[in-house]
Amino acid sequence: MIIDTIRARQSFAALAALDEEAFPLDRAALVIASEEYPELDVASYLRRIDTFAARAEVLVGFDRSPINYIESINEVLFVQEGLRGNSEDYYDPRNSYINEVLDRRLGIPITLSIIYIEAARRIGFPVHGIGFPGHFLMKHVANERDIIIDAFEMGRILTTRDCQELLDKTYNGAVQMSPSLLNPMEKRAIITRMLYNLKGIYRQREQYQKALAIIEKILLLNPWTPSEVRDRGLIYMQTSLFAKALADLESYLTHVMSPEDSSNIEEHIKMLRTIVCSRN
Repeated sequence: MIIDTIRARQSFAALAALDEEAFPLDRAALVIASEEYPELDVASYLRRIDTFAARAEVLVGFDRSPINYIESINEVLFVQEGLRGNSEDYYDPRNSYINEVLDRRLGIPITLSIIYIEAARRIGFPVHGIGFPGHFLMKHVANERDIIIDAFEMGRILTTRDCQELLDKTYNGAVQMSPSLLNPMEKRAIITRMLYNLKGIYRQREQYQKALAIIEKILLLNPWTPSEVRDRGLIYMQTSLFAKALADLESYLTHVMSPEDSSNIEEHIKMLRTIVCSRN
């Protein structure tokens, strides 16, 4: 088990070292899952996405219009394969692992979108992820016009009004729709957002070892992110790894000028220093 974990972590580290152009979105998502599921065969799941793409391309035929591409991909993923959003148990961690999404046919916006983006890429139809607040979306740019797609709603095409309604559901009118909310995300950022989802779920469930494993992957993609070093330190503290907690929290205050949580972190550091000194 430990060897499997090390191997999976090393595989992800190798992917994290790649530049944006070479970074494989689908493989990265599956390698993340391989640490949680040691028996996972990454290649077999990539082949499943290959198959989805091949079937969609047959449906596209000679009509290369954006709408026909979208309808063809939607037909394969959401009608033939039956992929759908898991609105009944949205925070089930399995929704964030691509292998589980493909096997159970249930996912959340970001994981369904990764499958969609990668199937589309294979047939030459560029679809980009959008880090829309509270609900991951996708877009295809056609003749300088954005076509917004919601994988959670079976590939539904959204209007500006639809996007505002999504914002209103989450923010009760406090956030207004603007073009900047539809900016495309880099692939590394998409994986980071997926990892943030998992980290939040595991912390909420008090599965701290799993949360730590996710933070380590976030830091592989985004080295020395202060908030992640802080959160790792707080989890170390909750799991009685006091020396490691102290090192991380001190590092956080060293690298962040006057953070809003400085007084709280300083209290933790004071307590941790007392504990660590008493054990020496």
